[in-house]
Amino acid sequence: MKKIILSGFIAGIALLLLSILGLYLTIWLFPGIAMQYFHPAYDTQSERLVLYYLSPFLISFVMSWFWQRFKTLLTDSFLTRGIELGLIYVLIAPLPMIWLTFSSMHVSLEMAASWLVLSLIQGIAAGLIFEKINP
Repeated sequence: MKKIILSGFIAGIALLLLSILGLYLTIWLFPGIAMQYFHPAYDTQSERLVLYYLSPFLISFVMSWFWQRFKTLLTDSFLTRGIELGLIYVLIAPLPMIWLTFSSMHVSLEMAASWLVLSLIQGIAAGLIFEKINP
């Protein structure tokens, strides 16, 4: 249990940093995508902003538990196991939610693709952290 919590917390910090980095990279490299967040559908209320900063920790603790339960099924090298966990995560959680959001809200294909890429990067990063801390 200690390894699940420790690796989840460390991965949560990494995912938060990746989220913030992804936000700034999107603003700098893809200002057209960043401008889409000014649509009224994305009106954030300041009292709910803390939920954005807690979401990487929620994701990382769930993924840490998942890693603990299924790590024996991933049987290749260090890098391959991390990538596999990232791909499994993206296929199970973000992809269906991005699909649902894309089909029901005012979201461009580029924005949805950026979410998918960030989710994949976060999943792989978490997988590599779990592999290192809790092999």
